[in-house]
Amino acid sequence: MDALDLARWQFGITTVYHFLFVPLSIGMALFVAITQTLWHRTDNVTYLRMTKFWGKLLLINFALGVVTGIVQEFQFGMNWSDYSRFVGDIFGAPLAMEGLIAFFLESTFLGLWIFGWDRLPRRIHLACIWLVAFGTTISAAFILAANSWMQHPVGFRINEVAGRAELTSFWEVLTNSTLLIAFPHTILAAWMTAGMLVLAVSAWHLLRRNELDVFTRSARIGLVFVFAAGVLTAFTGHTQAQIMTEQQPMKMAAAEALWDTEQPAGFSIFAVGDIENGRNSINIVIPHALSVLSTNTWDGTVEGINDLQALYEEQFGPGNYIPNVGVVYWSFRIMVGAGFAMIALSGIGLWLMYRNRLETTSWYLKLTIPALALPFVANSAGWIMTEMGRQPWVVWGVLRTEDGVSPNVGAAFVWVSMIGFTLLYGVLAGANVYLLRKYA
Repeated sequence: MDALDLARWQFGITTVYHFLFVPLSIGMALFVAITQTLWHRTDNVTYLRMTKFWGKLLLINFALGVVTGIVQEFQFGMNWSDYSRFVGDIFGAPLAMEGLIAFFLESTFLGLWIFGWDRLPRRIHLACIWLVAFGTTISAAFILAANSWMQHPVGFRINEVAGRAELTSFWEVLTNSTLLIAFPHTILAAWMTAGMLVLAVSAWHLLRRNELDVFTRSARIGLVFVFAAGVLTAFTGHTQAQIMTEQQPMKMAAAEALWDTEQPAGFSIFAVGDIENGRNSINIVIPHALSVLSTNTWDGTVEGINDLQALYEEQFGPGNYIPNVGVVYWSFRIMVGAGFAMIALSGIGLWLMYRNRLETTSWYLKLTIPALALPFVANSAGWIMTEMGRQPWVVWGVLRTEDGVSPNVGAAFVWVSMIGFTLLYGVLAGANVYLLRKYA
């Protein structure tokens, strides 16, 4: 592999690894804030014990998220210097605000929350954890603003002399239509992730009849988290599909292995593609379903890969504008499948809770423990689809990925850093799993 392929692999590895921790931190900060609020309002010591128990898991996970996020940003200068020069005027604002406002906000008040027990007034101490929850959410908003600009660049102009993009309207970046739907989708997925962790850990203790009051209440709140956030995530995902069809039709076509434009278009359940010949050997579809998903109409037109390739060759010049169809197609189905599995699982749990059988139904409690993997699988698959589906563009329609890599960094240097970071991340993963398992 050349330096470009290796740089893409390294950024993919660090991004997916980093995003194992981010949604959990966002969701757990809100969960801990809610349990502490319940303790503040009721003086019920059970909620205090819940706050301290789940707060430990939040802190362990938060530390790993910070470390891996810093390493990820270093790669902009290490492996993607031409990209950084091109987009620096755009990216500087949201990344600076994420670091100076959101990160310092959450870090400062997390420290006050950790060391403020029995030192700060109860209301001030409670406000600290809510500010942490707010900070993690705002942090995600600024990062997603930068990523959404890569998906749908707005509020800029190209300086032909300098050969770089220049910001003309930061407000347009912050109100990018892609961001307005990607942000709630990501935050809701984070709440689902936290809810599944709470539910799985609570189930483990309920099976062993440990601290029944603490973990029964935790499981019930976790179920509400998963089900409510799951339904809303599905709704925002539907809206996101419509935005994607409009702004990045090639990504939607690849996600459906739709080779030729169709009206109406069916949703593919299972396909085996013949990529060399631009067609499917096997394709099982639900008629009209893709038209509904993409256009909200029964007979809407959805453009196909072959037609879009011809269009882009005319618009951008000769080249291959088709992403890795297999990766995009299956990552989309893994994400959706895992999401609906969590909605179904939490729906069953809510029914058992309504019947007062949640904590005594052993088969359900046993099922929720391995189901903890579902949100992490869904989150990773979603980001893989989002980033791989944009290829060959690093900034859609403006800058190709091959033009963003560092020109003077050879493959050997990338190999060394990729192996080093991967080994380091492996050690950190082992430490994180050990600590989470020990304290959970």
